[in-house]
Amino acid sequence: MMINSKTTFRGYRRENGRVGVRNHVIILPVDDLSNAACEAVAGSIKGTMAIPHPYGRLQFGADLELHFRTLIGAGRNPNVAAAVVIGIEDGWAKRVADGIAKTGKPVTFFGIEGHGDHETIRRASKVAKEYIQWATELRREDCAVNELWVSCKCGESDTTSGIGSNPTVGNAFDKLEPLGVTMCFGETTEITGGEQIVADRCATAEVRERFMMMFDRYQEVINRHKTSDLMDSQPTKGNIVGGLTTIEEKALGNIQKIGRQCKVIGVLDKAEAPTAPGLWFMDSSSAAAEMVTLCAASGFVVHFFPTGQGNVIGNPILPVIKLTANPRTARTMTEHVDLDVSGLLQRQKNMEQCGDELLEVMLRTCNGRLTCAEALGHREFVLTRLYESA
Repeated sequence: MMINSKTTFRGYRRENGRVGVRNHVIILPVDDLSNAACEAVAGSIKGTMAIPHPYGRLQFGADLELHFRTLIGAGRNPNVAAAVVIGIEDGWAKRVADGIAKTGKPVTFFGIEGHGDHETIRRASKVAKEYIQWATELRREDCAVNELWVSCKCGESDTTSGIGSNPTVGNAFDKLEPLGVTMCFGETTEITGGEQIVADRCATAEVRERFMMMFDRYQEVINRHKTSDLMDSQPTKGNIVGGLTTIEEKALGNIQKIGRQCKVIGVLDKAEAPTAPGLWFMDSSSAAAEMVTLCAASGFVVHFFPTGQGNVIGNPILPVIKLTANPRTARTMTEHVDLDVSGLLQRQKNMEQCGDELLEVMLRTCNGRLTCAEALGHREFVLTRLYESA
């Protein structure tokens, strides 16, 4: 095994002790109306990054709480050095900024009302310039492997996913878990038919009960909307073309990502942060960009993304490492594939070798190498919605 308790990586230690593998200064809109101002600031202050999104007005209840939890979590992520928050009005912008400030990192908020775009952009740009100059003087330091938080999600799955790329992630997780790494998986819809396998992996009766509550909560949504099955979206048309004919087949492949040894030590609601090392389940959408965004908001700093038919997903905060066991995908979408494990199916490599190769790519990514998605400019940031707006 190429990774052990003495393995280190070069990371950025933040004010609250967490370690990031990127050093972003983000310009974060609270609502869709503030996207233009944020993008203008990022356009004028080189090295900063705007994170536009389409929501943030007239939300309420649990949906509003999730909105704030996701934005605050994105700003709190250790891959973020500092944040400038812009909202249409001061109240909500301050709420987001105050949540981020609890980490101790630099953050300033601005409201557009009473000032207009031009004045807001001017004021925010001045702060953003100071932040990026400060952040670029920060230096990486040696960090223990148990300070890593690693999430995973698969996408555009086919038959090679469940027998190749997903088990490769599982092998890597089995090697990371004894080292005290914090890990996460989810995709509640895509474990349908295999939920008892996950339930049996839960470390305690309490964890199992909470997991089944999350799964049953999702089933209740299906029943409430009188949806007799998931065939319109699960499996997807691409999954079916790739040979997965039922959601149960897809679930059994999906579950391979949690390995053979890992126990589920806790269950998170959407965008919640784990509180201890080990493997966590997070209730989440199976939509690629939504799930990865939730992982970023939960505080994970590097992400495994196995794919069969090929997926181009990235994230502005969380580096996404894509791997495939499909030789056609590795050939036709090579610019999107960080690790080709098709040799596993061709019996040119074994699972131990592929798991080690994934961990090597992970360490190189943590040390600063851009993933394919980062190099290609993929910055998908998609918020999960629970309700329609009021």
